[in-house]
Amino acid sequence: MNDQNQAFSILIAEDDSDNCVLVQTAFRQVDMPYNLYSVSDGHELLNFLRNQGRYLDSDAAPRPDLVLLDLNMPRKDGRQALAEMKADPNLRGIPVVVLSNSGLQEDILHTYDLGGAGYIIKPPTLEGMVEVVKVLNQYWFEVVELTESDHVKNGREARSV
Repeated sequence: MNDQNQAFSILIAEDDSDNCVLVQTAFRQVDMPYNLYSVSDGHELLNFLRNQGRYLDSDAAPRPDLVLLDLNMPRKDGRQALAEMKADPNLRGIPVVVLSNSGLQEDILHTYDLGGAGYIIKPPTLEGMVEVVKVLNQYWFEVVELTESDHVKNGREARSV
């Protein structure tokens, strides 16, 4: 199990600002050390992960321990971004959990076919999102062993959004 004093990096790829705020608020209500980052589409997600464009500074855009990915985003949707991540040897090891409004079986199956680590239908309330975040925290940061990310290697402290 992972050391509970580590600050984990979580990257949210979400184009809807209300949904992004909902997720960020839920994370603030859960007692866990984290660094939370957000991008608004798949193109920006890949730039963040590859430290390209406005994300050249790896301190401002560290390798995340977990990506929460919306499927329906502009420019490059979540399906395309997930496919590119899993095709890239430098990114394929990052776990990606889809957090989507879609409950369509084809979206769920396609996510797993592309290498997604999980699929969660977005709850409509803050209380529901807090429960999702608690489960994510327990599973991804207490039970599962993750590879060491840059911020853990460098010993950076947690900061809230």
